Amino acid sequence: MASPAVPSYWRQACGELSRSDTVMRRLISEYPDARFGSRGSAFETLLRAIVGQQISVKAAESVWNRFAAKALTISPERVLAMRAQTLRACGLSSQKVTYIRDLAAHFSSGRLRPRGFHSKTDEELLEILCDVRGIGKWTAEMFLIFHLNRPDVYPIQDIGLIRAVEKNYRGGTQISKPELISFGDRWRPWRTVATWYLWRSLDPFPVEY
Repeated sequence: MASPAVPSYWRQACGELSRSDTVMRRLISEYPDARFGSRGSAFETLLRAIVGQQISVKAAESVWNRFAAKALTISPERVLAMRAQTLRACGLSSQKVTYIRDLAAHFSSGRLRPRGFHSKTDEELLEILCDVRGIGKWTAEMFLIFHLNRPDVYPIQDIGLIRAVEKNYRGGTQISKPELISFGDRWRPWRTVATWYLWRSLDPFPVEY
């Protein structure tokens, strides 16, 4: 089941989830193609997340390609050196230009130090990342899941997760936020893995960020 493209804990998590949850057992059996995808460095991953906010995947890729062609090198220093007019010409809104510059300033100044991320708890990282303009809890959680491969992230704001829980566990009936939070306790300490399989139950292709 596990492959080199998934975290080392994946096989253990799948085994424990399968034994404790019949729905998880079914999903894990149905989708043996588990893999995680990251978009590169910590800076590039967060930069892509901001670029793609509130637009379609296709539109985000188009904006990113224009930006990458202009930047040539994806680095905090290069982003800070680019003129706002040039960034807007790539398809970025004025607000997103402000956001990516703030992100670049955090990395360039050392306020964000990726080498120290692995020693911090999920809660500490969420607080640090959400200090950057344009990065909210959901974006930070996607970073924890896909870039840092944290095993117990539970993104309750994610509409895909909500719909998948409703589909697989509640016959399509709506679930409230408090219920969703409580519901996730059954998957501790592997809520990242459970979330991935729930996403997979809705999408023909594995989720990647």
